[in-house]
Amino acid sequence: MTTVFVNGACGRMGQAVLKAVQEDKDLTLVGACDIHGGADTGSLVGLPANGVLVETDLAAALARLQPEVMIDFTRPDVVFDNVMTALAHKVSPVVGTTGLSEEQKSEIRKAAEANNTPAFIAPNFAIGAVLLMVLSKQAAKYMPDVEIIELHHDNKLDAPSGTAIQTAAMIAEVRAEHKQGHPDEKEKLSGARGADYEGMHIHSVRLPGYVAHQEVIFGGLGQTLTIRHDSLNRESFMPGVCLAAKKVRGLRGLTIGLDQLLEF
Repeated sequence: MTTVFVNGACGRMGQAVLKAVQEDKDLTLVGACDIHGGADTGSLVGLPANGVLVETDLAAALARLQPEVMIDFTRPDVVFDNVMTALAHKVSPVVGTTGLSEEQKSEIRKAAEANNTPAFIAPNFAIGAVLLMVLSKQAAKYMPDVEIIELHHDNKLDAPSGTAIQTAAMIAEVRAEHKQGHPDEKEKLSGARGADYEGMHIHSVRLPGYVAHQEVIFGGLGQTLTIRHDSLNRESFMPGVCLAAKKVRGLRGLTIGLDQLLEF
């Protein structure tokens, strides 16, 4: 049984994680943290009360409970400090919060190695989203002209999404950088062509009603190819979250991407 601590427990994703961990026979929930403390972690998600209350002091809770894994779904402005706190207490972070910079990831990697405590970050925990990224990388070998459209709920704080950035990064591994579209094209409105990632364009949509969705569109001579993934609810991420929680302690240093835990 892997002992798990959930950070950001009262948010929508945090509550989904709480429920998934408590229902997984190989995981044991030992604690939780959120700026809104006090709730019973069972009652909070419609399960029987279990006496494990949501706390507000992350460092104190980790020091007292000494869990093996901390699952973090908080905010981009606090996730880095949360991860560094976990590593300082030799607790392996499993991070679904997006917005970490490359410099911050480098610092996390160093801390994970220095504390001999593995860490795991995934821009998307949905198995289907991971398959989308892997298939997109394969397709880009043969159809290098590509654009990415990602669509999320209107409360998402960062853009583009971590999934879109990771998808573009994986495609870039096999695609020679080049600018797409007419070389003399002009934007009548700034940003109309979206963000530029090594010549690829990424477009972000934020509207109520969406959860997490992405299209990768490839164009070639006389043809197009679209690969799309839709997360229809937050439960879609939970199998990946639980998988990472079970496997992270067997890793080394920092691992990024759920594809690293799957067999292809």
